Amino acid sequence: MRLFPIGYLALVASALLFIASLFCTPHFDGAWWLVALFGFLTVVGISDVLQTKRAVLRNYPILGHFRYMFESVRPEIRQYFLEDDAAPNPFSRNQRSLVYQRAKQAIDKRPFGTQMDVYQSDYEWINHSIAPVKVGAHDFRITIGEDRAQSYSASIFNISAMSFGALSANAIRALNQGAQQGGFMHDTGEGSISRYHRPENPNEAGGDLVWEIGSGYFGCRNDDGSFSPEKFALNAQLPQVKMIEVKLSQGAKPGHGGVLPGAKVSPEIAAARGVPLGVDCVSPSSHSAFGSPIGLLQFIEQLRTLSGGKPTGFKLAVGHPWEFFGIVKAMLATGITPDFIVIDGGEGGTGAAPVEFTDHVGVPLQEALLLAHNTLVGAKLRDKVKIGASGKIVTAFDIVRTLALGADWCNSARGFMFALGCIQSQSCHTDRCPTGIATQDNLRQRALVVPDKAERVANFHRNTLKALAELIAAAGLHHPSELRPHHLVRRVSANQVKLASALLPYLESGQLLSEANPERELPEVFGKYWPIAQAESFSPIH
Repeated sequence: MRLFPIGYLALVASALLFIASLFCTPHFDGAWWLVALFGFLTVVGISDVLQTKRAVLRNYPILGHFRYMFESVRPEIRQYFLEDDAAPNPFSRNQRSLVYQRAKQAIDKRPFGTQMDVYQSDYEWINHSIAPVKVGAHDFRITIGEDRAQSYSASIFNISAMSFGALSANAIRALNQGAQQGGFMHDTGEGSISRYHRPENPNEAGGDLVWEIGSGYFGCRNDDGSFSPEKFALNAQLPQVKMIEVKLSQGAKPGHGGVLPGAKVSPEIAAARGVPLGVDCVSPSSHSAFGSPIGLLQFIEQLRTLSGGKPTGFKLAVGHPWEFFGIVKAMLATGITPDFIVIDGGEGGTGAAPVEFTDHVGVPLQEALLLAHNTLVGAKLRDKVKIGASGKIVTAFDIVRTLALGADWCNSARGFMFALGCIQSQSCHTDRCPTGIATQDNLRQRALVVPDKAERVANFHRNTLKALAELIAAAGLHHPSELRPHHLVRRVSANQVKLASALLPYLESGQLLSEANPERELPEVFGKYWPIAQAESFSPIH
């Protein structure tokens, strides 16, 4: 039977040294600090034994604190010293380093060959041509809303939705100024248009904005939280606003609303969102302005008219297939089509979300993008609706892959956060972001110098598109819009590879329309859910 717990050694040693130091003090000058040190440790140890909340400290007084100290810095130790360069957490060191290099105009080349296992399942590449072409300009653009009064020529790589409130004022300023310098668009997020989205000097031009309208109708709401057409028109007709986007859901937490506690609703946030100061700011989980697919399209048409004919569309994380099918059936029934749809993959990021939603809710980008693209093709509507895509897109190959699968352009949120200097500390929800990006702490955000970071945002965009130009030139293409599934190759086993065009299902134009396909020979998801989808309701036909 053990009479003395070994975990108490630190406490006993501290107490004995404390007593010894008391005797030494009269004989040695400066020994008082030993009294203070060992006296403090003895008090800590006794407190550990007497407390009842932490069993580790009761069994290992004093020593147990080292366990909690090391646990608190465990993510940093792993990130800086132990992390595999290619391990996604959620972005690998290689991915982050590439963004930093391109943002800083540093060398973004790598010596000695790939670090990836090219024989591992799911490894992907783009086939090159034996006769590569010369691509001139790298500023690749597409036109959205070609038939509208105010069509928009958009870059194929843009800043995804991030609200002021989730990001600091300086972060928003730097992103918008970077977008202005680089000629690409900046999605406001559902937090609406703040004064930081606009140039400080009225004589200067701000970056192009996509105004995202969420279920809280921030910036265009009545006092009861309902949609206000009058307030919407005031902001929508600003020259800086180029497109309108209705947010149905986001990839990181689809089907989940949000609450910004009243304590965090500052005067600036209250002004931007049109909500009372100091009162909880609620984002409902669904919209009150419509309740059916037809209602959604009528709302989009209303916003398009109120904005003066600016391209208008919606963003969603795909969930139940019949709901998206119902929206497409509503397009056929009403003749109203959105100018664009943004597909947000389930791997998307957010400042804060329940773990279960982050990990297990929402269709990943590949499957969601395929569903949207195929449905529009099968309904003969693809030429009328552009598709944007977002979800862990930071490199030129990410863009190639996404466009090859069916998108027209890509958005990135965390990629541009890295360009601002984000170190992936994953403390966005604590208001203690070490780089001043995801915080409202004035002292912390002072570290983010706007002109410097705006230049890095523009650099990252430009250098990524330069890399994209080199990739498509090697493939023998002149523009990313020429990318198709057969350009993408995926390893499915150690001894077998397949083209994406053979591996993934693609519909023929009009295949969902009965007159074009009377026998209804459809892939399983379409054969099962297209017939039960309805334009009048998001619920399926029973």
